[in-house]
Amino acid sequence: MNPVLDARLEAVLELIEADVHVDIGSDHAHLPIRILRAGRASRCIAVELNPGPLAHSLRSAARSGLAEHLEVRQGNGFDPLNPGEVDSASMTGMGTGTIVGILQRAGDKLPAALVLQPNDSPRSIRQWARSSGYHLTAERLMPGYWAYPVLRLDRLPDEDPAYTGVPFRAALRYGPHLLREGSPLLRRHIGEDIVRLTPLAAPGRNAQAELATAQEALAWLDGNTP
Repeated sequence: MNPVLDARLEAVLELIEADVHVDIGSDHAHLPIRILRAGRASRCIAVELNPGPLAHSLRSAARSGLAEHLEVRQGNGFDPLNPGEVDSASMTGMGTGTIVGILQRAGDKLPAALVLQPNDSPRSIRQWARSSGYHLTAERLMPGYWAYPVLRLDRLPDEDPAYTGVPFRAALRYGPHLLREGSPLLRRHIGEDIVRLTPLAAPGRNAQAELATAQEALAWLDGNTP
């Protein structure tokens, strides 16, 4: 059994390199299976809270032939883990608020490396990382139903250098590494934001600040990328 992953999960897979990795909200456990088959971890734990997805994960794990390396646990976020048990974690296909809530509740169970794929703007994840001792070491933007961001965070000392030399508000919203890369997908994503926000913007409205951030990001791209 070698599950096929879509583009966003392939990007997540490529950013994982660990000894023991946990995938939280694993659903069918396809990502942990691929992590093990690709040699990107020696052991994986799949965590699921709800009975239906938990049954999917257990079934996939049983069929994978990886019983010695893949364990499925039921629980909420990092609750089923022991402190120091894993050195890397992933969360995919969740809202940013859900991901940040899980990270905030993890306490001393948080590993040194995180690979996260939220389904909406990852700005609050980047803000959490900056205030929690994690550096944004890699980013991807993948096509799908919408543009999916994928972030790798590593616990490192000092201030994160990723934000140096890029407009800060735009970097929090769209990603400092992604701005430097300036891909056509990012340009399209920013352009769609501008079109969506323009009729909503008015003094004092949040949409006006969001529009200004999108315009700042596009102006920076126009002046700093090919």
